[in-house]
Amino acid sequence: MREGLYGPIAEDIWHKASQIKLLICDVDGVFSDGRIYLGNQGEELKAFHTRDGYGVKALQGAGIAVAVITGRNSTIVQNRMTALGVKHIYQGIDDKFVPYKELLSLYNVSPAEVAYIGDDMVDLPVMKAVGLGVCVADGHPFVASNADMLTYLPGGRGALRELADLLLMSQDKFDSAHGMSV
Repeated sequence: MREGLYGPIAEDIWHKASQIKLLICDVDGVFSDGRIYLGNQGEELKAFHTRDGYGVKALQGAGIAVAVITGRNSTIVQNRMTALGVKHIYQGIDDKFVPYKELLSLYNVSPAEVAYIGDDMVDLPVMKAVGLGVCVADGHPFVASNADMLTYLPGGRGALRELADLLLMSQDKFDSAHGMSV
């Protein structure tokens, strides 16, 4: 076991994380806490944690690509991901395996070089196909039991940043990604 920033990390997880070149993320339950707020006029609201956004930018700055595959369509998601510089945003996707295969080709990576973070049943097919399948701490229990790793933090509350920090640390990119010199 290694001591991670958020808690102990198993050696096999550390090794898998060190190989990752592409992180694919679900949105609802990962970037957000999974709740959807609807106003009286039908407007939809979601809350995103700024630390997760910072983690996405740090990964990109370190040469680790980030993509999103989500089952819902939302202008809010499009705007947030565009603001973060995410180039591949797949929305309204029922079968997440289709864009996953496309992303493998677009980024010229093997499944072992891909991490996926999700929280619910629809995420399992991709989660089980990648090199590092991650479930957020408050994800569905069956998904958690089938993931390689369970985050210490819940979705929408820093789980994505936790994974980003692990990827950066395992690849000796943490300090440089955060503009630190030691």
